[in-house]
Amino acid sequence: VFTTLELPADKAEPDRCGSCRACLDSCPTDAFPAPYQVDARRCISYLTIEHKGVVAEELREKMGNRIYGCDDCLAACPWNKFAVAASDMRYAARDELKAPRLAELAVLDDAAFRAMFSGSPIKRIGRDRFVRNVLYAIGNSGLPELRAVAQGLTGDPDAAVA
Repeated sequence: VFTTLELPADKAEPDRCGSCRACLDSCPTDAFPAPYQVDARRCISYLTIEHKGVVAEELREKMGNRIYGCDDCLAACPWNKFAVAASDMRYAARDELKAPRLAELAVLDDAAFRAMFSGSPIKRIGRDRFVRNVLYAIGNSGLPELRAVAQGLTGDPDAAVA
């Protein structure tokens, strides 16, 4: 919704963190320069979902096996133990995607990618960003048998994949 109306600012949330630093300390890329501040350019969720193009080399290893998002900071927050799990099954991880084979994900063409992730938020990032992230996970896996899969994509039309 776009408007030219002057709107009042929201009331600030109370500080419930105290001296807790669990989210800051759990972040693999140190994306929190200070409490209550996130540097999206270092956040794995941003890098894997929103960032187009190549991810800076210094951050790739820190991405580990994450292909879509992160949530380490959310998992570390002691307040989230009170969160209620979503009851809508559309938000549950699909069984066939819980332990995907990187070699199979890396070679998805656009049609296969769209079919596999139909109805999933992953579909929004598109095949190229997805395969780019899979290649980072392959590189971080240290598995020599995946090297040929990665090398097979050097001619990919997308520069972030090739």
